[in-house]
Amino acid sequence: MKKLMIIGSNTIHVYNYIDLVKEYFDDILLITNEKREGTDVKTIELDFHLKLSSRIKTVGRINKLIKEYSPSVIHVHQANSYAYYTLIAARKSSVPKILTAWGSDILISPKKSWLLKKMVQFNLRHADAFTSDATFLAVEMRKLVSEKKIEILIANFGIEFLDLKLPKENIIYSNRLHKKLYRIDKVILGFKKFLENSKDKTWKLIIAATGEETDALKLLVEQLGLNAHVQFAGWVNKEKNAEYYSKAKLFVSIPESDATAISLLEAMAYGCVPVLSDLPANREWIEDGKNGIIVNLLEENFFERAIKLEIEELASYNRKIIEEKGTKEANRKKFIKLYDKLLQKK
Repeated sequence: MKKLMIIGSNTIHVYNYIDLVKEYFDDILLITNEKREGTDVKTIELDFHLKLSSRIKTVGRINKLIKEYSPSVIHVHQANSYAYYTLIAARKSSVPKILTAWGSDILISPKKSWLLKKMVQFNLRHADAFTSDATFLAVEMRKLVSEKKIEILIANFGIEFLDLKLPKENIIYSNRLHKKLYRIDKVILGFKKFLENSKDKTWKLIIAATGEETDALKLLVEQLGLNAHVQFAGWVNKEKNAEYYSKAKLFVSIPESDATAISLLEAMAYGCVPVLSDLPANREWIEDGKNGIIVNLLEENFFERAIKLEIEELASYNRKIIEEKGTKEANRKKFIKLYDKLLQKK
């Protein structure tokens, strides 16, 4: 009987991953910070805050759960406190331990403080196998533990593609979180510049998702006089998300830091022209001026550059890339191969 113990925060990405691999396992137990309503995943909630009480209670509880549940594999998502508490709890266990890095846990956290860097290094030294969704992220992981040779599987969680064939409209779509990291304010300012210099005033910017910056972003739109051209869509379900991708000519994502974003893969699959910040993970998918736009200067009129590309030719090229590297099936095979390898060793 193959049993998976998966540890990660209450985010849609964790549940998407469970859906990706659930057919491989006979049973799955999720350990997270908060149970998500509407899911039937067997779940246990624990406190993963970095504080002494959590360090004691959470580690003890995970240790007990490993003994009681007897998993075939332990898979932790993010090299943060979730991995730290789990790997301390499992250090005497022979169960294979996989660590999947998400991006900010490797690229940002170690730079915040010496202690956070030590925690991430501990996680990288004590897991048995590793995965990353971008080659450059794997390079950064190896740099943090240069004394240890670690093999890292490059795989993402894949996208679910709905076969929509809606006519493209003059829509720019953004669906990243409303946090400072994602620079949605720069998207709005870029749209303002684009609209002012465009003869076609029918363009609309649709901003999905929400976050701590939502109110400030709405105020910015009002101050810029863009209410007639900008729509805040809030949280959207997968069908509505797919509809926006299918209608949009451009997709924009210009965060300060990122690994491979599933939203980018979705945008490529639906034929949008990606407009992206100049990050190593983005350059693994997009060549500036060929199958998307890489933004080096936020002050430039990057949307104007994007609409000059041949959309149909670009869309065909990007769909082939997604079929080879971005589908759920392609990536499911990679993760299952890793599980098979670890279980054979065990």
